[in-house]
Formats: sequence, structure tokens, C-alpha cells
Amino acid sequence: MKKSLVFWIEEYFYNPNTLQKIISFLLLPLSWLYCLLMYVRFKNKTEEDFAVPIISIGNLSVGGSGKTPLTSALAEHYQNTAIVLRGYGRESKGLYVVKDSENILCDVSVSGDEAMIYAKKVASAIVIVSEDRKEGIFKAKEMGAQIIFLDDAYSKHDIKKLDFLIDVKTKNNACLPSGAFRERLWATKQAIVLEDGIDFKRVVQLKDKYDKMSLITAIARPQRLDEFLPSVVSKTYFEDHHVFKKEELEEVLKRDGSDSLLVTYKDFVKVQSFGLPLSLLDLHVDVDAEIFEIIDNYIRTN
Repeated sequence: MKKSLVFWIEEYFYNPNTLQKIISFLLLPLSWLYCLLMYVRFKNKTEEDFAVPIISIGNLSVGGSGKTPLTSALAEHYQNTAIVLRGYGRESKGLYVVKDSENILCDVSVSGDEAMIYAKKVASAIVIVSEDRKEGIFKAKEMGAQIIFLDDAYSKHDIKKLDFLIDVKTKNNACLPSGAFRERLWATKQAIVLEDGIDFKRVVQLKDKYDKMSLITAIARPQRLDEFLPSVVSKTYFEDHHVFKKEELEEVLKRDGSDSLLVTYKDFVKVQSFGLPLSLLDLHVDVDAEIFEIIDNYIRTN
């Protein structure tokens, strides 16, 4: 039931059918009210300067946009960095240091899947999860970070930072609950909008390929993978941040008679301990040099 609801909502936000368009239209008054409240919230925030360059990578809509691979590509370009994120989908609460500059300090149930990706992908970065981003920033500074990257923090208007926003295409441009947008790009808010395929390009490497592979994945809008997929026996989608059970994955292998499960890195960090045969769609992004120039200039002047 939960999985069906999640996929219905994703369709409603990004590719609505006729009934969903009608529902969206009827909810427009609530969306206008929501957007007004978000604007009032924005206008009542005052930026706090943490005396360290802070760069946020996010998007305005709900669902996946490629924040994690882009943040990884940017952070690994610099030294003495920290990545601070909420840690959505984790079983823990509060602040946890997932990784210091050398060692991973907890498992994926404590960190959440996205934080564990950073811990494994960005070798020298400190990784911290905290619902309170300011608390995470203070901890990162205490641990010696000289540059801090925030995952999905556009809405933290009380933090002085450089904001990058990934433009996500959708047929429904309204605010919640009528559409997918959590917030607008306010006229007086400075942010740099990045276009996938122009400002950064996705590169996918298939590792440990088998003749018969079954795709299993728990990412938002999993159809985004289609352009990168090799031939697969089947595609099994789970809701974003799903906590896998070994038995359900064994059932996929048995059902399909496959040699391996094809997973993204977000899935890999949660299932690698199961001891099942895995093939990996390893995604990274190539970032336009101009983006690094913008960050370098921000670092020099902050």
C-alpha cells in the first residue's frame, strides 16, 4: 500500500493523468496559501554568517534531482571539506558524525543511504547528519572543516551560503499540495540554477556485469534510470529510501532466474552486506569548469 501511494504521488507531481490534473486544479487554493506562508517565512529569516564558506546544493521540488552525485563531485574537488545533511530515511535521530576525514564511524541504518554514499564516495570529507543544519555546521567547524557543503538546504534562509539549485522538469509547476514545488525561487533570493546536461553531465559505469541481471532500486522517480540501463530481465521498484530485506531480494533472483541484482550506489550501500550477487550502475557527474570558478570565487571572498 505504501509503495503504491508513493508511486501515485510521484506520477501526480511529475506526469499527471487526467484525474490527477483535476485533483491538482482543485487543490490550487491550498497551494497559493502554502506558497504565501513559505514566502512570509523567507522574509522573516535573517542570514547568520558562520565565518566559513558554505555551499548548498538542492532543488525546489520534492523527489530526486541528482543532488547526491553532484554534491559528491563538487566536494571531492576540495580539501578540508565537510558535508552536512539531514539524513532522510535513517533510523537515528539527532546529530551523528558518519565519517571523520578518514574513517566511517557508523552503519547505514544510523547514517541513512545518502550520507553513506558521501562517506564512501568522498574520501577525505567529514560527513555529518543532523536535522538541525546549524548544529551540523558548528560540529563540522569544530572538526576542522574549512569548506562546508549542505545537501538540500535552499530553504535554510537563516544560513549565509552559496545556493545552487538543480532545475527539475515537471508538467506540474504549482506549489504543494497541487504541485511538486516546496518553495519558489524568490525574486530577492540569490541562487544559481543548474541544468542537467549543460552545467553537469551524468556518466554511468556498469560494474560487475552479468548476462542476466534484474534491476532493483529504491530511488525517487526510478524511470530516470532508463536511459542508462543495459538489458535487464526485470525492473522492480521500491519507494525512495526503502529499507531492503534480504528475503525480498532473494525472491527477485529466484523469480527471474537472474545471475545478479543490478543496483544504483544508493541501493548498494544498503544491500552490500547481504552477500548477494550484485552489479552496480555507478553514477558520477562531470561538472562544467565555470561552476568550480563560481565556488572558488565564493571561497576567496567569504
